[in-house]
Amino acid sequence: MWGRRLASLLQVPCQLSGSSRHRSPWLPRDRRTVLAAAARWHHTAPESLKCAWQLHGDHLELRYANTLMRFDFVWLRDHCRSASCYNTKTNQRSLDTASVDLGIKPKAVRVVDETTFFLTWPDGHVTRYGLEWLVKNSYEGQKQQVMHPRILWNAEIYRQAQVPSVDCRSFLETDEGLKEFLQNFLLYGIAFVENVTPTKEDTEILAERISLIRETIYGRMWYFTSDFSRGDTAYTKLALDRHTDTTYFQEPCGIQVFHCLKHEGTGGRTLLVDGFYAAEQVLQQAPDQFELLSKVPLKHEYVENVGDCHNHMIGVGPVLNVYPWNNELYLIRYNNYDRAVINTVPYDVVHRWYAAHRTLTTELRRPENELWVKLKPGKALFIDNWRVLHGREAFTGYRQLCGCYLTRDDVLNTARLLGLQA
Repeated sequence: MWGRRLASLLQVPCQLSGSSRHRSPWLPRDRRTVLAAAARWHHTAPESLKCAWQLHGDHLELRYANTLMRFDFVWLRDHCRSASCYNTKTNQRSLDTASVDLGIKPKAVRVVDETTFFLTWPDGHVTRYGLEWLVKNSYEGQKQQVMHPRILWNAEIYRQAQVPSVDCRSFLETDEGLKEFLQNFLLYGIAFVENVTPTKEDTEILAERISLIRETIYGRMWYFTSDFSRGDTAYTKLALDRHTDTTYFQEPCGIQVFHCLKHEGTGGRTLLVDGFYAAEQVLQQAPDQFELLSKVPLKHEYVENVGDCHNHMIGVGPVLNVYPWNNELYLIRYNNYDRAVINTVPYDVVHRWYAAHRTLTTELRRPENELWVKLKPGKALFIDNWRVLHGREAFTGYRQLCGCYLTRDDVLNTARLLGLQA
């Protein structure tokens, strides 16, 4: 989705366009071009255009499954999966990439059964590739793939989806319950577990079911009250605007866990906003501003001198982070509390950045995008801190939460082991 819409924005050549400007070389316009193309391209069957290939000076051009791919010869030798080049037991490369001649070129190429590609190299070594593998792992193929399938939502979309919470026992004791939870989390960026014993220890057991707990300057598992024990607005009874956490880390924490253990008072509802949904609106309405927010680096800073806590953290990165090969958004770094002095942006860009930031903020603050949830003892909330912003309304009385941060890699690892795309 992101890659297709941003292809023109970031001036990525569209290899699959059907326009005359980007006409593919296997779509001839007249009989003369047909004859010329037939002389250049090698086809796997006389009457089939399912697979066709052509050797150039330094690369192979391959058409298969409606995709035109270009492979550098060094790339093709480097990714050989033969027994001498790749260890299938460890799934690691055995070939020394630095030993491959940068001017290498295959001396023979053939396709068998329109499924398998063979290249014979000057030293006699044979490399074998499945054509489906090449499509999946080519640059052109990756541009068409979504790394992380997700459902973008505002409050109404999420409510209508009626995403179920997962029971604690099912979550802890069955792969089915865990998989259901992770599927919800991957799609929506938030997920709930019900009937959790309201203690820090039981919340810790819950978190460890899917990931290692990431220890930070706040500790491993933390209690959270309005005692101002840390130099952070969150440790008060004040309202908190929507934000993502730890923007002042070079790599912000991936997952946040909240569990309200006790609240004797009023207010304190939790606010959740899908940052990717808001960013999508910016992309549709003002793609130039989306691009600016994805390219301008900013500093976020946390300075703390309270009691025994002395910290000075700085993280640098754009508000919107996208994969460079398909322009898919994967991280939003948005926290107006912790954004440092803007001194990484020249004056002739900074005003445009402020305008773009205002456009995104307007989307994030639209009432229809706000999902309000009342956390209560026994209901644990998991938040994708790279996607979903959270906040809270002011409250009265004594309110105690516990929680932790999780390592994103381990959560995704658990999901993949259960067969989910993550």
